Amino acid sequence: MPKAVWNGTVIADSDETVVVEGNHYFPRSAVNSGYLRDSDTQTTCPWKGVASYYSIVVEGAENRDAAWYYPDPKPAAAEIRDRIAFWKGVQIG
Repeated sequence: MPKAVWNGTVIADSDETVVVEGNHYFPRSAVNSGYLRDSDTQTTCPWKGVASYYSIVVEGAENRDAAWYYPDPKPAAAEIRDRIAFWKGVQIG
């Protein structure tokens, strides 16, 4: 089962991830939202749409903008709606 781990803590785990461009998108329900903090950062992907970000905070340590999601993905990326992906040192395994 894929897990997202940062700073020794499991942030998400699910056997129902969707892999897009090599990134595991976890169902929102499989992510421990207690470790996520809203970020003002947004980026745009030509085919997925506008991404929003979360910072991950574990035991006082912050990994800024280490999680992202598409609140309203374009039709070509509909499968990642309500899913969260990770990067910036978050280990997926």
